[in-house]
Amino acid sequence: MPKRALITGIAGQDGSYLAELLLDKGYEVYGVVGPVLGELLSDAVAKGGDRLHLLDGDLSDIHSLMSCVATARPDEVYNLAAMSFVGESWKHALQTTDINAVGVLRLLEAIRHEAPHARFMQAASGEVFGKAQGAPQSEATPLHPRSPYGVSKAYAYFITMNYRESHGIFGSNAVLFNHESPRRGVNFVTRKISDGAVRIALGLANELHMGNLDACRDWGFAGDYVEAMWRILQHDKPDDFVIATGEAHSVREFCRVAFERVGLDYQRYVKVDAQFLRPADVEVLLGDASKARSALGWQPRVSFVQLVHMMVDADMERLRLSSAE
Repeated sequence: MPKRALITGIAGQDGSYLAELLLDKGYEVYGVVGPVLGELLSDAVAKGGDRLHLLDGDLSDIHSLMSCVATARPDEVYNLAAMSFVGESWKHALQTTDINAVGVLRLLEAIRHEAPHARFMQAASGEVFGKAQGAPQSEATPLHPRSPYGVSKAYAYFITMNYRESHGIFGSNAVLFNHESPRRGVNFVTRKISDGAVRIALGLANELHMGNLDACRDWGFAGDYVEAMWRILQHDKPDDFVIATGEAHSVREFCRVAFERVGLDYQRYVKVDAQFLRPADVEVLLGDASKARSALGWQPRVSFVQLVHMMVDADMERLRLSSAE
């Protein structure tokens, strides 16, 4: 009998990669989707056939979540749905909190009532560390989020821990540092850079307007990180794990590598624009994934430069094809 997994946010970057991974492992996969189905699922749908089932659900609606959990009867639940753009969380703080924080509580309640033996993984974020005291950040680092997004993810982290300790739910947190791919939305800084560099190289744009170029992040490949999520739920006990590469790179460096890939000097085209600066920015996030490496046997495979090149190459192919049409 194949394992059954329920994935919220299956139509997003992480959800699509995770669905493909689980289908490859023989799972029966149930995905919670909203009214608009993302294009990212096309490969998973083709691969999954009758083993991939899409359900209507919404983290703001507990009744829909109850129905999804009851229908899927999952062995494993992966919560990847979120308002995930940090910058926009300042403009939409209430909605961000409802989805990212209270939405996780609703999902945990649905699991507690409909599938109490299911294993649950919450996609936490390195942004929960925010103004961290020292680097790298590990599972022992105190949380000090610096955005409504980070605060909402900190609540989700603690409510998952609370349901584990109070209700006996197999609830684990994956504290995911920044992870990117060609499937990342263009409103995220990394895709904004890769897309912008290609547009300039093809003569479709003249400049790229950016915010803080000196902010440093620990960037990994989303495909590597979903494997870590799966490994977390195969662990013999519920626990919390930092998932990161252990290397920090600046936004400026990301720009340099991306523009070099298309034969350009980023300094001629990238302009700092005050409108993209955040009210309270996080200067450096750097994760220590030693626990995941030793307990789960996980390690990232794709390097920073390989990741940037992968994203630029994918945008080059996409924009060349669209220009030719």
